[in-house]
Amino acid sequence: MALDAGMLSFLLGEINQQLGGGRIEKIYQPAKDEIILVVRKEGKTSRLLINAGSACPRICITEEKSENPAKAPMFCMLLRKHFQGARFVHAVQHGFDRIAQLRFEGTDEMGFSCVKHIIVEIMGKYANIIVTDGEDKILSLLRQVDFSQNLSRQLFVGMRYTAPVQQDRQNPLDADKALFCSLVDSADRETSAQRFIMTTFAGISPLVAREIVYRCAKSTDATIGMCGDRLADVFCNVMDLVRQGTGEPVLAKDSENVPAAFGFLPLTQYENILQLSVCKSFGALLDRYYNEKSRNEKLRQRGADLLRITSQASARIAKKIAIQTEELERVQEGEKYRLWGDLITANIYKMQRGAASVKLENYMNGAMVEIPLDSRLTPAQNAQRYYKKYTKSKSARVHLQEQMEAAEKESIYIQSVQDALSRAETEKELEEIRRELYHSGYASRMKHYTEKKQIAPSYIRFRTSGGYSVLCGKNNAANDYLTFQHANKGDWWFHAKNTPGSHVILECASMPEPPAQDFTEAAVIAAVYSKAGDGATAQVDYTQVRHIKKPAGAKPGFVIYHTNWSAAVTPDRALAASLRI
Repeated sequence: MALDAGMLSFLLGEINQQLGGGRIEKIYQPAKDEIILVVRKEGKTSRLLINAGSACPRICITEEKSENPAKAPMFCMLLRKHFQGARFVHAVQHGFDRIAQLRFEGTDEMGFSCVKHIIVEIMGKYANIIVTDGEDKILSLLRQVDFSQNLSRQLFVGMRYTAPVQQDRQNPLDADKALFCSLVDSADRETSAQRFIMTTFAGISPLVAREIVYRCAKSTDATIGMCGDRLADVFCNVMDLVRQGTGEPVLAKDSENVPAAFGFLPLTQYENILQLSVCKSFGALLDRYYNEKSRNEKLRQRGADLLRITSQASARIAKKIAIQTEELERVQEGEKYRLWGDLITANIYKMQRGAASVKLENYMNGAMVEIPLDSRLTPAQNAQRYYKKYTKSKSARVHLQEQMEAAEKESIYIQSVQDALSRAETEKELEEIRRELYHSGYASRMKHYTEKKQIAPSYIRFRTSGGYSVLCGKNNAANDYLTFQHANKGDWWFHAKNTPGSHVILECASMPEPPAQDFTEAAVIAAVYSKAGDGATAQVDYTQVRHIKKPAGAKPGFVIYHTNWSAAVTPDRALAASLRI
């Protein structure tokens, strides 16, 4: 769902309470449309996140820590120039709209006291971050707005900031019961109650409008007539929550524990459909809701070149294998040419030169076989012609099989890269995958790629219930590092059977043999961090590291083993998360 004006009012109240009077200690820009203000107040440091992306625009206090680029972008440098060391005064909301104005007090270049603002417009694809002085003159902004984008409102450095033109709708915070009833009386009784609320009042999201209607008529599709007089009472009660700041940060999750919606009041419309829970704060609510969504969006943007390369490679390999398969079917006729050559040689005394074909008995099954002949050649030359075709098809078959095996191996490798890419969480992990593809021969498909300084591979640490350490690689480079450089020969190695996934190491070389429970937990981790992680069950191979070998010239992450055991486990993501350290 989109963040509406009601939710924004609670977020700004939380920001004023926790950060009011604090000073800006640091400013980061981890993504092109996201900034982090580190605010220190009374010895405590908090992080204020402002996101103006089209996917998940928001402003809130966050506990999530994002990876920052090595070089700060220009907009970040401008923010540091204007707000480093400034004191945060308060945040106010423009009317009942999705616009927040953050007021700061600091000093200018000459050392005189001054007031500056950060204005955050949380409006989907029109979201923006604007810096103004005390007189609303625009000093900097994330995105300029020209005439081609908006005829009625342009935003450039040096212009005076003007808020978007308000639509012809009422401010719900100014509406009492009498006004609401008069508006209802002038509306058609058969009109959808949800539509009436959204078209009459500003800043109310479809979710909140449906909740109001559901509380009246136990149906989100009810009309004004079906809701009756109760519609005004419920509407006023919900607006009282906003005026008094007494809402609750409610999160709704589906059966797979994936966040589906959030609100500032109990979402009774989802009581029998989704799982409802109350978060400790509104900032924590948005963290939980947007964490997965924003992570995927960031990785999609930063790893767009990797997605394109692996997708194109996968399509190219699939097409190549299909062509080779058709060609292999054609060369399978080689045995027929050998048989024809043998039959001509065995019956050469019966044949005359100049015949276009001949019918001979197949000595294998007694059936008659009609063999085409070249009338210009002798019977012996026709036999030699078919022997040459047989030899050629035999060589082609061997060559095609070798090519198909190589293509299959490349396909498996690309699948392993795509699997690692789907689970990448940081820019560092993307860079490791980018370096791996570069060294694997895909540099020609990476425009302007420059290899950066070697960095330590990324892997995850776990602790089993028995106290054993478990390491899980995040990509092929990390898999090779864990298996062949970090692990001892007596450690146990786990991997999902016949599917791309992480190498998992159960460290126990200097400890007693792990109990069965610890083996099971390591196998579950291997199943979760593989392509089989979304299934009901998964087969996991495990053996000691001493049995793992890497063929000469093999792709990163590819290993072979002949001595192993297998276990069927359930990919329990909750269990894996609880063991992570």
